[in-house]
Amino acid sequence: MERPRVQRITVAGIALVAAASVVTACSSNNSGGGSSSLSGTLNASGSTFQLPFQQAAIQQFKSVQPKVVVNYGGGGSGKGRSDLAAGVVQFAGSDSPIPSDELSGFKGKTVLYFPVFLGPITMSYNLNGVKSLKLTPAVIAAMFQGQIKAWNDPAIKKINPGVPLPSTPVTLAVRSDSSGTTQNFSLFLQKSAGSAWKLGSSSTISWPSGAHAGDGNGGVAQIIKSTPGAIGYVDYADAKASGLTYASVANQSGAYIAPSPTTASAAGTTVSLASNLTFAAVWSSDAKAYPITYQSWDLVYQKQSNQTTAKMLKAYIGYLLGSGQQLLSPLGYASLPSNILSKAKAQISKIGS
Repeated sequence: MERPRVQRITVAGIALVAAASVVTACSSNNSGGGSSSLSGTLNASGSTFQLPFQQAAIQQFKSVQPKVVVNYGGGGSGKGRSDLAAGVVQFAGSDSPIPSDELSGFKGKTVLYFPVFLGPITMSYNLNGVKSLKLTPAVIAAMFQGQIKAWNDPAIKKINPGVPLPSTPVTLAVRSDSSGTTQNFSLFLQKSAGSAWKLGSSSTISWPSGAHAGDGNGGVAQIIKSTPGAIGYVDYADAKASGLTYASVANQSGAYIAPSPTTASAAGTTVSLASNLTFAAVWSSDAKAYPITYQSWDLVYQKQSNQTTAKMLKAYIGYLLGSGQQLLSPLGYASLPSNILSKAKAQISKIGS
């Protein structure tokens, strides 16, 4: 399951070499590095959406803080949040805010949200001979509720005239783990399809029987790649790394938009930012925005157990929000809009012991 993620770093490797030289040059300008005398280990888990970015950032952070070891284990947003609540990790990657039913696990402690980037959730599919496909929110909702069962359904054919759609059964590829990707994909359907969407929005969804579930974005990508007729929600970087084909999706203005870092950035310009820096980028009103764009945060306790851990977290989070932003584009992510980035940087000073 992890192989696509490794391949993704390899695919982006050439671009990252160029980015790394810029990052290294910038590190002397305190892009989050802080004191060069820090030493210790930071452990983290969570969002598989973040995994390639974290892998690249950890590697480059060594040039800023060579004695700080950062480990990021993935496992899904739900695992990251539960690990943080249990004190197993020092920070957690999450693509959605802490759900109300998980809040008690944090025992009243203040959690700081540090947004790190934006990215598209693709509607990736496996149909032989079909390289161009358009989908609307209504059609996607019907497919993922089991109401559209074959690829030559009239509702799909209507928006894809001239496309040779086969009678192949639709196979849904979904997440098996508690996932921010699932949370944001279902939120998109809730916002865009309205009352036609009956399954709600959550990090876990009771999908129709017959859906194939995979662990992480990479797991869903592998299901799609190996299953004729499959369709699933996969982050853009994993979809690219796995060589998947993905649809253009109708946005609020009715334009069919393909997923990309550029169209994800457009979605970030219209978000409503809460005081704790949470927001939702899906179903943007921007006419050029890809409608299934989501965001990811690193969650950190405001009060740390000791000063060393607080300093290491300040240094690493500062790096992700500083020079680390230059690593995003080669990996298929979109950097944060300047207004969100500046507020995220400003609250680093809140981390203490």
